[in-house]
Amino acid sequence: MHTELVSVGPDAPDEAAITRAAAVLRRGGLVAFATETVYGLGGLALDRGAVARIFAAKGRPATNPIIVHVADIAMARELVAEWPAAAQQLAQRFWPGPLTLVLPRRDVVPDAVTAGGSTVAVRVPSHEVALALVRAVRAPIAAPSANRSQRLSPTTAQHVLKQLAGRIEMVLDAGPTTGGLESTVLDLSQESPMLLRPGLVPLCEIEALLGEPVLLGPRLRDGEVARSPGQHQRHYAPSVPLTLCQGQSHEFVERKCETEPLVGWLALGSAASINRPNVRTIMMPDDPVEYASLLYATLHDLEEAGATSIVADAPPDLPAWQAVHDRLRRAAAGESAAR
Repeated sequence: MHTELVSVGPDAPDEAAITRAAAVLRRGGLVAFATETVYGLGGLALDRGAVARIFAAKGRPATNPIIVHVADIAMARELVAEWPAAAQQLAQRFWPGPLTLVLPRRDVVPDAVTAGGSTVAVRVPSHEVALALVRAVRAPIAAPSANRSQRLSPTTAQHVLKQLAGRIEMVLDAGPTTGGLESTVLDLSQESPMLLRPGLVPLCEIEALLGEPVLLGPRLRDGEVARSPGQHQRHYAPSVPLTLCQGQSHEFVERKCETEPLVGWLALGSAASINRPNVRTIMMPDDPVEYASLLYATLHDLEEAGATSIVADAPPDLPAWQAVHDRLRRAAAGESAAR
């Protein structure tokens, strides 16, 4: 299969390009497109065949549900059996935007979208390309990140093509995404709200709006059925081992350089330089929002450069860094943390 690359403006997407992409979706095809978080791989959410193709293209396990992108609150309510007051509050405050709400599903939602569960995850994206596409098809779009399962999420069209070329029909290239990490996922299907995945909407803002504490959801083992994407222990990982370093990273990287052809180092703070040809040091921002926007792109760049191992300095243990910590821990799952 040939994967067509179509350029669109991120702020004022070309109507003809959106119309072509919508036509691909209506006939059961798959289109990757930019959101404010990462690039998503879209198929019509109520088309069982299209949803099956998403899973096949990604190599995604059936236990991992898919977030459904909708145009507005009205479209979201067509998919859910209940719409509590908290959902209305959060949607009015954070939609369009990077907040996903998990709610009891209606029967119209295919089982594959929900991993056979009783809930569905929905959100209204704020990226103009994503919104234009949902509005053009006039139907909800199932859209997990446009990458192979458990691999790094894509923040550019080139990242998508690296993993999915020949597996999907089209990529709408709107340039780099701005957020860099996936949406926050909040489960409202139970008595108390529960955070299933930290993301670009900070937990403190959600708790302030709701006026109550939010529970933290469990991490799942491989094979367990999830209520939302991003709950499994290993996820969002580069193709080479990543070690999360809790301290003394300079010495640890030095030791790595003795055995590794090329070590990538995501350094924070006043890291001392290492004068070795086989280490590539990337000074990461000390602001959590800026760090999040660059994390995946930096890891993709290190992969492209041929890094055989990556070391990341652990960010500060502060609430503002929660989403970054989460992604680094999942990327490093299975590797021994350095201290």
